[in-house]
Amino acid sequence: MARPNKRLRYQNNLDSNLVVEASKDIYKQLAGNWNSLFFANDHPITLELACGKGEYTVGLAEKFPDRNYIGVDLKGDRIWVGSQQAVAKGLRNVGFIRSRIEMLPEVFAPGEIDELWLTFPDPRLKDREEKHRLTNIYYLNLYRSLLHPDGWFRFKTDNTPLFEYALEVLQQLPTRDMEQTRDLYASELMEDHHGLKTKYEAIWTKKGENIKYLKCRFDA
Repeated sequence: MARPNKRLRYQNNLDSNLVVEASKDIYKQLAGNWNSLFFANDHPITLELACGKGEYTVGLAEKFPDRNYIGVDLKGDRIWVGSQQAVAKGLRNVGFIRSRIEMLPEVFAPGEIDELWLTFPDPRLKDREEKHRLTNIYYLNLYRSLLHPDGWFRFKTDNTPLFEYALEVLQQLPTRDMEQTRDLYASELMEDHHGLKTKYEAIWTKKGENIKYLKCRFDA
């Protein structure tokens, strides 16, 4: 049953106005035009990377209707879940992109994003996997290029080595307004959390793991 179900979800994504992928005509038209072509408003855009089933993207969109939210993930069957939730809730400020993160410059102009969340990515802690780690210098520079000069980069993880690695790499880049905590729920930064949890955040907090969080802006 799993395979037919996946195929149906992929087909639904192709038919959905909420899901963008490379095979759709609009894909090549969106860079610099998300507000006019996709959302039909001038609200600021928040991007969530490795969004999974989109629970954080949809949750933020529901809380803040005066902002636009886009979730990015490579797995089409996961994005399908988020898009269906957005439709069920009648949300018009949500979109999803099925893509690898390194391909995002194809669909966003430099500085088009006002806020970027990286939530609970795969740690990829083995040395040979560093090139795939979503907080390495390549990816952080990519995020920097997508963000508006005053835009926030926000990172949440349960994994302490990954958090420490991200802090080390960020020292190589021009940043400002950096704040961090190794125990988000006991921190003054808790307000940034908006009372929302991703799937993995709920799993690890239930197991007693502290959530690590940082935010910063990048200088040009």
